[in-house]
Order: sequence, then C-alpha cells, then structure tokens
Amino acid sequence: MSVATTADTATATTTRILVADPIAEDGVTRLRAAGEVDIATGLPADELLRRIGDYDALVVRSETKVTAALLDAAPRLRVVGRAGVGVDNIDIDAATRHGVLVLNAPAGNTIAAAEHAIAMMFALVRNVAVADRSLHSGLWERKRFIGMEVREKTLGVVGLGKIGFEVARIAREGLLMRVLAYDPLATRDRAEQAGAELTDLPALLSESDIVTVHVPLTDATRGLLGASELHQMKPGSRVINVARGGIVDELALAGAIREGHIAGAAIDVFTEEPPPADHPLLLLPQVVVTPHLGASTHEAQVNVAYDVADQIVEYLQGGTPRYAVNAPTVLPEELARLGPYLDLAHTIGSLAAQLGGSGIRRVVCSYAGELADIDTSILTAHVLRGLLEHFTETRVNPVNAKLVAKSLGVDVDERHTTRALDPAGALLVEVVGDERLSIAGTEYDGTPRITRINDFRVDMEPSGIFLVVTHQDRPGVIAAVSTLLAKNDINIAGIELGRDRPRGQAVMLMQIDDPVAPDLLEDIRSAAKLDRLRQVRL
Repeated sequence: MSVATTADTATATTTRILVADPIAEDGVTRLRAAGEVDIATGLPADELLRRIGDYDALVVRSETKVTAALLDAAPRLRVVGRAGVGVDNIDIDAATRHGVLVLNAPAGNTIAAAEHAIAMMFALVRNVAVADRSLHSGLWERKRFIGMEVREKTLGVVGLGKIGFEVARIAREGLLMRVLAYDPLATRDRAEQAGAELTDLPALLSESDIVTVHVPLTDATRGLLGASELHQMKPGSRVINVARGGIVDELALAGAIREGHIAGAAIDVFTEEPPPADHPLLLLPQVVVTPHLGASTHEAQVNVAYDVADQIVEYLQGGTPRYAVNAPTVLPEELARLGPYLDLAHTIGSLAAQLGGSGIRRVVCSYAGELADIDTSILTAHVLRGLLEHFTETRVNPVNAKLVAKSLGVDVDERHTTRALDPAGALLVEVVGDERLSIAGTEYDGTPRITRINDFRVDMEPSGIFLVVTHQDRPGVIAAVSTLLAKNDINIAGIELGRDRPRGQAVMLMQIDDPVAPDLLEDIRSAAKLDRLRQVRL
C-alpha cells in the first residue's frame, strides 16, 4: 500500500477527492483543479470504510470495491469515477439511491483493448504462446505448430460498442476477414460503418471461425456463451474474451476444448482474478492467457485517467459529464442544444416549489420548439431536483431525482409536442398538488427566462431574491409595497408586471437586494391588500 496526501488537514468546505487505485499522474494533476487530492492505494476494505466519509469524490479502477456499505458510510460523496470501462466493482443501485454519480471512461482504452483482442487472435491461431514455451524449453518443433491464416475467415463480434466496432473495422479493413456482428442495440448503418454484417447470435456462432466478445458484464450477458452456445459454434472454431470475466462460461469452455469441439481460446479476463492455479483453462495448452492486459498500455492508462478526472472536475464544478453510468446521458451533439436549458429547468423547479403549496402529487414536464425532438430526460431530472430539494433532507440531484420523486409519491410525466406551449416558451412545468401551478420558460442567448406563471405573461430573468405578488389590478399597489420596503431600507432592483386584463388579476415580480423578514412580509401583504405574497430565492 502506498499513501501520500497533498495536505494533512482540510476545512469542512474543501472539496476532497480520494484516489483509491493507481492512475496516471495526468489524471491526478487534472483532479487538483477541483480540490484537495489524497492518494491512498491498496487500502483494506475496513480502512477505506473508515476514511470515505471525508470525501466528495472517489476514483477507482477495478481493484477497489464500491459496495453499498461503503456508500452508506459516505454522506459527502457526490461522484465515483472508474478509470476504465467496466463498473461491475461498483454497486450502481446503491450509488443511485444515495445520489452518487458514477462515471467511467469508455473511450480512453478503446484502441488498447481492440489491439489486444487482435493480438490475442494472432497468438491463438499462430500458436505463438505454446511455440514460445516450447522453444524456451530447448525444443525445435516447427511441424507441431501449424497455424491458420485469418484472411477470408469469418470473425464473429459479439457487441458492437466502441471496442467491438474497432475490432470489426480492423478485421475487415486491415485483415480482409468477413465480419459478422451481433448487438441488439446496433443499427445496420453502424454495422456497415464497421464493415460488419448484422445478424443474430445463433447465426453468428454457427458461421464464425473465431468469436470475440465485447459486451459489458450484466445480468443479461453473464454466461452469454455457455455450454449450449459453445456447441452451436463450428467444430474447430476459437473463442476470444478480453471484455469481462463471466461473459463466457469458463468451465463450459474448458470442457468444449477438451472434447475437441473448440480448437482453442484466448482469455484476458476471468470470473475470479487472479484465477486459482488449478483453473481448468490454465491447464490447457490450447488456451492463450494474459492477466487482464486489455487496457494496459501507457497511452490507455493516461487516456482513461485524464478522461475520468476531467469529468469529475466538470461535475464538481457544476457541469454535465460525458459518460454518466447512472444518470440521464446526453449525446455530445445534443449537449450543446440542451446545455442552456439545464439552469432553466432547475430554476423552474425551484420557483414552483417556492410558489406552490404542499401535497405535490404530480409533475408534468412538456417540451416544445427545439426541445421537441431530442431526449430531455436530463432536463426533467433537473426540474425535479429544483422542486424536490425544498421538501426533503435527501440530497437530490439528476442521479436520483426520479427515485426521490417516487419515494415521495410524486408521479412524473414527460411530454414532447410540436405545438407551441407559449409564444416564447420551450419548457412548461405543471405541478399538481393542493393547488395547480404552471410555469413556462425559455432561454435567450444562453440566459434563462421565465415567460409565464399560470395565466400571466412575464419576462423574468430568474436570479436573485424576488417578491412574487398576485393582486387585483388597481392603482397604488406598487407604491404601497415599495413604500414599506423603503422604510425598512430594502432596495428594489427591478420590477416585472403582468395581468390577464385591465382591472383584472395581476402579478408583480419585484427583485430586491436583501431578504424581507416574515413579519414585514405580512405587513406588506396586509397594507397593500394583496391576494398572495411569496418571497423566493433563485
């Protein structure tokens, strides 16, 4: 275990980040932009449990287990960053319940993992490992190690994500192989871009000379290639797994190799790491093994460390990370369109909480204009965050906002429409509780604006302290309110007015520089004969 810290003490307000597994120095340097970084690798589980309560962010690789118990002991923790792709060492459900964002770096090791898969394929079909051992032992066995060329052979790629895509592209363009791909989420266009033919799993297994898996380990993919699937493969075919241990049933694979149905395998990952010395795959000369080296290049280690560190810094500073595992994700091309609306969504939620009554039962978020044709789940999460953080001590953020709403008995509905919500509104939030409230808003040049409160058209830049007044439209109301504020040395920064008709119902949004005490609010309401007066902070 190595332990080093940037400082011995920290104030309660200092953002603190714990690096629990070794990462490249570039990542550590980037993390220091967000706060104090402590490096403590190889901590025993009980020691990590004791220390974690002092940190806002945690960085791990595959060694450290982020369990439900660890998350229970981490009230300050806001984000866990995995310097790599797989997150099976992190309890995602527990993190989500606690409102802890889980990030990974799926792009940083793409080339390293893809190249390792190709290297393992060549080592397997050209008997590189076993021939190396033979020659080191003093033998010269050229006739024993007759290999197989891969050109014009069929490679089956299970999983067409970033790594699978790159493996397929290299195999097709560089090695002139026929490539079949199976991925329930992939489109034919994506498969064609990789040079692959999209097919189902049985067809892929039965037609491929080599099958390589590139999917995450989930309940759906655990044992994806079991005894039945392995026996669907062509006699004499081969298996490669540089993805995650457990995707291929290791005992079934060993059995299929011993039977002679599968000619060999190349395995970089195991269900238990390191595997026991008597693991059946380690006892077979037809199996090429490496100790989880898929991402082990200097370039990949720097890439994933910096990538996850950069996202952590962005999140701690209020931004939206690129690769959130347990929060609504935003495609890069959509982030530029959604970005200006994130603050607006949170602000509308907060304003609704402060203006509305109690007993909230339902929230409806409607999107129009440029928001009508894109995924706005991240905006709905920000609306809920702004709304619910006023009613619960639970930390509410985009990670757990919908779970918190559900726990409070609040139904959430999200709608998209091409019909205009309001002459200037792109987002409309309706809150149904003891009373009904609706607020519409949009953004102008990156600045959020409130354009309607219930039936009143307004133009409000929602930042600061406001008195929100509803009253009968009559002379003297503004004067009565401003006079009492002036007597109490409270300066008015701006006024926005709206009404449904002359001498009808009116709304006044008065921005002030200082908060108003509750007794003065009651004096103002009474003296000016107001229907309602609320003070809100945005």
